[in-house]
Amino acid sequence: MKIFVADDHSLFRDGIISLLEAGGHDVIGQAGDGAAAVERVQILKPDLVLLDINMPVMNGIEALKAIKASSPEIKVVMLTVSEEDNYLLSAIKAGADGYLLKHLNANEFLQSLDGLEKGEAAVTRAVASRLFKHVSQGSPEKIESPISEREIEVLKLVSTGKSNREIAEELSVSENTVKFHIKNIIQKLNVSNRAEAVMVAVQKQILN
Repeated sequence: MKIFVADDHSLFRDGIISLLEAGGHDVIGQAGDGAAAVERVQILKPDLVLLDINMPVMNGIEALKAIKASSPEIKVVMLTVSEEDNYLLSAIKAGADGYLLKHLNANEFLQSLDGLEKGEAAVTRAVASRLFKHVSQGSPEKIESPISEREIEVLKLVSTGKSNREIAEELSVSENTVKFHIKNIIQKLNVSNRAEAVMVAVQKQILN
């Protein structure tokens, strides 16, 4: 996977790049601020961008929006020290494909990126639980569910942070079947990723 890394701390950038390369990934570029990241990503067209949130010139959320507006096919994962829910929700609403905290160990980090290549959201179970709990506290308007009962089963398991393989095992179906259901869910809810699908489903009382 071709990866671009944006973080304003050069020492951290160097460490992440070394870890990624050791894990078999190709780091094709880096930047120390959000504006430079947006500019270089448009030229280099990586498969994945790792973005810090708090960066000079343009913060990570704004950079995420700009990247997704011009190249929605590029996956973007926020890699940050911030555990604040407002940053998490802003990132998901802006189209982030994952939200990882910098205190993850190396194996957890690389496993999350491997899951991303399989169509899974790059979020830990703790982050998925926080997201689900937060949006479930709102006052959603009840609407008729546009998705099937089986898709709701899949989405409930997605909301707990389970991987495609774990969902397949729990439902006694193939991993490809799970991927097919998730693709349908994302299309029907008109969202860009799994995490956003969970958030929208809770807001519309499809999940409760």
